[in-house]
Amino acid sequence: MAGQRIGYVRVSTLDQNEKRQLEGQVLDRVFMDKASGRDTARPQLTELLRFARDGDTLVVHSMDRLARNLDDLRALVHVLTHMGVRVEFAKEGLVFTGEDSPMANLMLSVMGAFAEFERSLIRERQREGIALAKQRGAYKGRKKTLTPERAAELVQRASSGVPKALLARDYGISRETVYQYLRHAKLD
Repeated sequence: MAGQRIGYVRVSTLDQNEKRQLEGQVLDRVFMDKASGRDTARPQLTELLRFARDGDTLVVHSMDRLARNLDDLRALVHVLTHMGVRVEFAKEGLVFTGEDSPMANLMLSVMGAFAEFERSLIRERQREGIALAKQRGAYKGRKKTLTPERAAELVQRASSGVPKALLARDYGISRETVYQYLRHAKLD
């Protein structure tokens, strides 16, 4: 019995268009994460690994959509192919089955290394751009989520024992942001 054709899509930000990644592919099911490719702790990727079966084919637009670092990419391809899942990278035109030739394994390593290198260059350019903008006085950092009044209210509620998770929900921010406001308040 032939397996299913499964798609995996990953976009880093909520405003990126995920539809173009597997356009024209005939798929039985698609798993989509809106998360960084920095690591493999992504909910839909985890679900895909639970769902995939021997005989299935996983179609991914490009290697950097599956993983941004070479170790993660190789590990994921290895896990999937050992499950009997065929892995296709549409952009690179590469297919991995677990019975791959030394040339296929070399291509996975080289192309994966290029994806990792590209990500490193992007981060380096971003840091350089921020440093230059700070020197010009043009970079002030991210705009504060809460007004000073709401931040003071948050600090007061936290000091009276309101749980941080509840504060995060009430103010529409993450728990880490709650802790940042509390740390900032202690420094003042």
